[in-house]
Amino acid sequence: MDITDIRIRKINLDSKMRAVVSVTFDNCFVIHDIKVISGGEKLFIAMPSRKTPEGEYKDIAHPIVPEMRDTMEKAILKQYNAALAEETLEAL
Repeated sequence: MDITDIRIRKINLDSKMRAVVSVTFDNCFVIHDIKVISGGEKLFIAMPSRKTPEGEYKDIAHPIVPEMRDTMEKAILKQYNAALAEETLEAL
C-alpha cells in the first residue's frame, strides 16, 4: 500500500496540535483527521479517534504494524515541514 497524497488541511503553531492531515493510499482510500502533535522535543502523528461513553479515546483507524506507522509518520512530517516552510516564505 503506497501513500499517493498527503494534504495538510490546517496548521496551528499556537497549540500542541500543530496540523490536521488527510492521507490517501493507492489513490483509492483516504484517512482524514490525522493530527500532527508537538510532544515536547519532537513531532509525532495521532490517528483519528472518538471518545467512548467511558471517556476514553479509541483510534478509528490505525496502522497494525510499526513499519507502517513509521512510514506514515515520516511522510506526513516531511509534507508538514514543507508546508510550514512554504507558509513561512509567503509571510515574508
